[in-house]
Parts: sequence; structure tokens; C-alpha cells
Amino acid sequence: MKNLRVFSILFICAFVFNLSYAQTVRYASYVQTVKVDKKAAKAAEIKRLVESQNYVFQATYALPSGFQPRALNDGYDFTISKEKIAVYLPYFGRAYTAPRNLNDGGIKLTTSKFDYKSELKKDYWNIIVKPKEDNDPGVKDVQSLRLTIQSNGSATLFVTSLNKQPITFSGYIEEVKSNKL
Repeated sequence: MKNLRVFSILFICAFVFNLSYAQTVRYASYVQTVKVDKKAAKAAEIKRLVESQNYVFQATYALPSGFQPRALNDGYDFTISKEKIAVYLPYFGRAYTAPRNLNDGGIKLTTSKFDYKSELKKDYWNIIVKPKEDNDPGVKDVQSLRLTIQSNGSATLFVTSLNKQPITFSGYIEEVKSNKL
């Protein structure tokens, strides 16, 4: 009789453990499926933005050549559309010529004369934007803007110019707000 009680208790414990383990496995599988679905949805959204050529790179960190990285406040960005690009970024590093006006510091340009080339690599986009030669002198200072966009939306922007050391920015891309450009 005592053996029957012990056996019954062991059987009930094993049954309850089996049920809870099955629930845990199902929940873990569900969470993993949701994560994969969210990741795929984000990758599809990034692909749509890049192919539509209508997005904005929001800079969160500046990584100047030979200087310490700096966290940036909101508002520094690089906006791309089919008709126009607009760049409003700070600059930290060595400039070979001083700006004539103190308000002309940083990297600021808006132009509709540019070349845009995008290439899809294994799991990221490589985009090169070059302002054309027939732009104003301030715009011509920027030789190229190279943007690398990961499938999760994080991005890195590398800016080369004639009169400044190169600088890199890290951040993310998002859809352009309707009043941005």
C-alpha cells in the first residue's frame, strides 16, 4: 500500500513536470517565431525604404578620425529622396581651411545635383552618394557620402571632403517625415 502511494505521487509529479516542460517548449518556440517574424518584417521595411530612395539617416554617434567618439543629440541627419539630398551633421576633427562664417561649421548641404548608387551585399546595403561638380562651392567640399545599412536598420555613414579629415557617423535609418524635404 505504501509503495502504491509513492508510485502515485511520483506519477503525478512526472505528469505535472511533463506538462510544464511542454508549455515551456511551446512558449520558447512561439517567442522565437515572433522574433524571427519581427526581424523579417524589419528587413522588408528597410529594403522598401532603400529601394524607394526615400529615407533619413539619424546620426546618434560621431566617430572623428583620431579623436574620441561623441554621442549626438537629436536633429543631426542625412535625408535622401530621389529629387534631393539634405545633410545636417556636426564636424569634429581637423579642418584644413576655416569657414568664412562661424555658422558654416559642420557638414551642411542641400542639393538636387548628385549621383546615387546602391548595392545589396549579403545582409547589408552599400550606398554611395556623390554631389556633382556643378554645385555651389560649399556643396563641392563634400566629395562623397558612403552609407552602409544593416537589415535591422542600423547604419554607418562615412563622409569624405576636400577640406576636412574624414568622419564617420553611426545611427539608424527611418522613413522620411512628410515635412522633412
